[in-house]
Amino acid sequence: MLDVWPDAQLHALFDFLSPEDRSRLGDRPIATTFLQSLPGMHKRFWYWLWLMPYAAETIDLRGYDLVISSSHAFSKGALTSAEQFHVSYVHSPMRYAWDMYHDYLLDYRLDSGLKGAIARAMFHRLRLWDRQTANNVDLFLANSGYVARRVWRAYRRPAIVLHPPVNVEDIPYGDDKDDFYLTVSRLVSYKRIDLVVQSFAQMPRRRLVVIGEGPEFARIRSFATPNITMLGYQPDAVVRDYMSRARAFVFAAKEDFGISPVEAQAAGTPVIAFGHGGALETVRGLGGAAEPTGVFFTEQTIPSLEEAITRFEGAQADVRAPACRANAMFFSKQRFVQQLKVLVDTGYGAWQRGEDPDLAALHHG
Repeated sequence: MLDVWPDAQLHALFDFLSPEDRSRLGDRPIATTFLQSLPGMHKRFWYWLWLMPYAAETIDLRGYDLVISSSHAFSKGALTSAEQFHVSYVHSPMRYAWDMYHDYLLDYRLDSGLKGAIARAMFHRLRLWDRQTANNVDLFLANSGYVARRVWRAYRRPAIVLHPPVNVEDIPYGDDKDDFYLTVSRLVSYKRIDLVVQSFAQMPRRRLVVIGEGPEFARIRSFATPNITMLGYQPDAVVRDYMSRARAFVFAAKEDFGISPVEAQAAGTPVIAFGHGGALETVRGLGGAAEPTGVFFTEQTIPSLEEAITRFEGAQADVRAPACRANAMFFSKQRFVQQLKVLVDTGYGAWQRGEDPDLAALHHG
């Protein structure tokens, strides 16, 4: 976004970026809200979730004719006027209040008792606020068709799909593959790395490498068998090396988009993915495409994943590394920058003329 509008001023609810991440933004100053100074915000921001809608509304955006929010929860709720054009790039309507509401209550043990009652009341208020503040937005963009459908479900507003940028050009390509399978993820429950490890534990002749850390690490390691290697956190260079050499990349989560399957394909590596969510838009499934880049499994179960792996091995010659790389190039940063500029310019022009920016941007999307 900053490549399109290099002089834009940045606002955030709070800012605890690492020096490395800050340098990616060109070390620009970031204006924050009162949340920045609250105790425990750095490590336990979850406790202040109930204050975040109010914080978003304190951001002073007067003086800007164009406002772009990158939102997975609260940014779209920033207040704008009738003289400002507000584009919201939505990564997801807040998942803990909508689609994954019950999952989050279970994961954080908030499904019963006094804490559970308080959490349910808070999420109810968040849903009301989230739907009402959709009226602040003139043009919705979504990072996948899956998210666009959820935007419609939550807000009853159309959203134009603009897949996010992936640094595909920087990922080393390899067409000589080793005999191991790979999965890379933060180890949290909804990523379903436990399913991948449990499946390979029942397939001792197949090797699996797991890269990533998180609260599920100890539990998942407890049922890992000798054919499974858990490497924990690894720097980008190591991850990319494994991606370029893996026989296939295994992806078991239902994600809004899912960047790691695109990165794997950029490395020339096929993907075995759960056939729901964003993976259906980034992987070309065996049997359904002229140049397939992977295989889908239909249920998050051990038999379904095992069947997909067997099917992949039986048709591995049909899933070629050059096709994987070519498919990944569609999600490049250059493509994102070009499409973003066209969509915003088109919508802004229509808004200035008193026309519907959704229809105008959809025509050019």
